[in-house]
Amino acid sequence: MFTRSRVLEWLKKGGLLLLLTCLMLLVTRGIALAADPNGAQTLAGDPGAPVDYVWVLVCAFLVFMMQAGFAMLEGGFCRAKNTANLMLKNLMDFAMCSLAFMVMGFALMFGADKAGLIGTTGWFLVGEAYDVGTYLLFVFQVVFAATAATIVAGAVAERIKWKAYFIYAIIVGAIIYPIYGHWVWGGGWLASLPLGAGHIDFAGSGVVHTIGGIVGLAGAMVLGPRFGKYDQNGKPRAIPGHSLALAGLGCFLLWFGWFGFNPGSTLSAHELRISVIAVNTNMAAAAAAFAAMLFTWIRTKKPDVGMAMNGAIAGLVAITAPCAFVEAWVAVIIGLVAGVLVVLSVSFFDRIHIDDPVGAVSVHGVNGIWGLLSVGLFADGNYGVIGLFYGGGWGQLAAQAIGAAVCVAWAFAMGYATFKIVDRVFGIRVSPQEELVGLDISEHGTKAYPDFPYVGG
Repeated sequence: MFTRSRVLEWLKKGGLLLLLTCLMLLVTRGIALAADPNGAQTLAGDPGAPVDYVWVLVCAFLVFMMQAGFAMLEGGFCRAKNTANLMLKNLMDFAMCSLAFMVMGFALMFGADKAGLIGTTGWFLVGEAYDVGTYLLFVFQVVFAATAATIVAGAVAERIKWKAYFIYAIIVGAIIYPIYGHWVWGGGWLASLPLGAGHIDFAGSGVVHTIGGIVGLAGAMVLGPRFGKYDQNGKPRAIPGHSLALAGLGCFLLWFGWFGFNPGSTLSAHELRISVIAVNTNMAAAAAAFAAMLFTWIRTKKPDVGMAMNGAIAGLVAITAPCAFVEAWVAVIIGLVAGVLVVLSVSFFDRIHIDDPVGAVSVHGVNGIWGLLSVGLFADGNYGVIGLFYGGGWGQLAAQAIGAAVCVAWAFAMGYATFKIVDRVFGIRVSPQEELVGLDISEHGTKAYPDFPYVGG
């Protein structure tokens, strides 16, 4: 019941709340105004900066969409009983990588250089408030960090414990990706190699893809193969995924997102080389998809759908390092090699009993290395990098080989140590019963397809 005294009391409380709200607005308005000079100085110094900012942000958003591509591709290539598990992994590795990269990864990667090994400033982005350039770089880099983490999900799919994967995603975003990234992109020692133009990785064939693929290799080795992957004689058996339609959607999303991944790495819309990079990105993917399809058609008498998809992505991975330094016809050559290489690599890992359900090691690890080496072979000198085939001598190829070797060693050592330590602490692999029923039920108590009786399938 509203009495006069209650109304007055409410008005007093409301007036106090209104006063506090006004004070809060004034304070936050003051903070915003205090930060404005950063933006104003940026515009005064470079009136074209907003175009660059919008370009880089849109490209970052395209790369974020690749997370959906990986989720669909991995889900489609694996069995229905593990689909929800893979969806959550792709969601949470982005979430956890974002947090870990903000807490320490970004500082290790782009902070003030310490002896060419690590960055040492910018923890939690503290001290960077309203530094619009730093925030822009963070947004673009955090989606790359998450890409490196999510690559591993395919290699360890269908048998890894959820909490083990959860811990791994944090380690990648906080340590593995940013430290190697500092060596190449943050002013570290690999970029300063006194060979050629130093180690070159324009958009991340090594920093993102080889890191993710080789950590995935370490995880697959520690886990061991899925039950039923090999017969009693050790011969590999195919374990078909549940939806090539989902995998196909994932492939197209990844291809689309790569138009942000590679051209966006110019970090400027005023860098007109973006047209060259976009064409090279597309042509390498097209050539690799064709090569993988044709090669499997010749080998098995049937054009393999899944291998053609992996071929396209292998071509995208391979062109990521050299995309800014080669002509379009060279991008086709790089893609053709990548398409054949992924087929041979998948067969090789099957034979040595390393079970990689989606081919992540072959697509990202092996073809990431090929992408790095192709810079040393095909860079034509138009942008300051000259490869062996264009008269640059062996220096650039040597720099690329050193960087690739370091990348593989770093990723494998850190990945293997991470998975081994986690395995010692609480075990890395689900039980045989849990693997049989599927991770959706055993780990999450749910089904991706509740009306489909897929238990044990």
